[in-house]
Amino acid sequence: MTELELLMKGMIAGLMIAAPVGPVNILCINRTLTSGWKSGVICGIGAAAADMFYGAVAGFSISLVIQFLVREQFWINLVGSILLVVIGISYCFKQPKPLTLQNEVSSTVYSNLRLTFLMTLTNPTTVLSFLAVLAALGVRDHRVWWLTIFLVVGVFWGSMAWWVLLSSIVNRFRDRFNCRLLLLMNRIAGLAMVVFGLVVFFFGRARL
Repeated sequence: MTELELLMKGMIAGLMIAAPVGPVNILCINRTLTSGWKSGVICGIGAAAADMFYGAVAGFSISLVIQFLVREQFWINLVGSILLVVIGISYCFKQPKPLTLQNEVSSTVYSNLRLTFLMTLTNPTTVLSFLAVLAALGVRDHRVWWLTIFLVVGVFWGSMAWWVLLSSIVNRFRDRFNCRLLLLMNRIAGLAMVVFGLVVFFFGRARL
């Protein structure tokens, strides 16, 4: 398999993993609405970096890490669930500022980069999803190690392509939102994150 093939298949895998609706998607949409396109994309960078990490684990078939993630899945899910619930509750009570005051990328936005990285990283099933997707794409384990770097880079750019697309679509309709709608979006986003957190916790328990 050539470098270009691995790069393209990595991009497809990254796009497939990032696209399904989840808490990071909700956070990215919310940040784009409240702070603009660049803020949404910066949030996506955190998720793409975590996807790249899990893509590397799956691509290099690092069995020790995979075994650890599977073995400690309950505690990782618990931390992720608590994180989602806390973030969700905070968003339910968060008062939005007027859009005219939110065009600058502040330190809060960069903290959201770290947050989306952590939110994605505390979902250990991501690495299992990558293993399944890469197998479906015909990416075999046996290859020269440096070729896997093309696969991993592809995962990052595929994931980033989704976050750029999502932020661009949301930003297109951003000027139609006033403070009342932003407040409603905050509460919807917060409630959705709380629900996601509870689902992750109870679904994780049910599988153990």
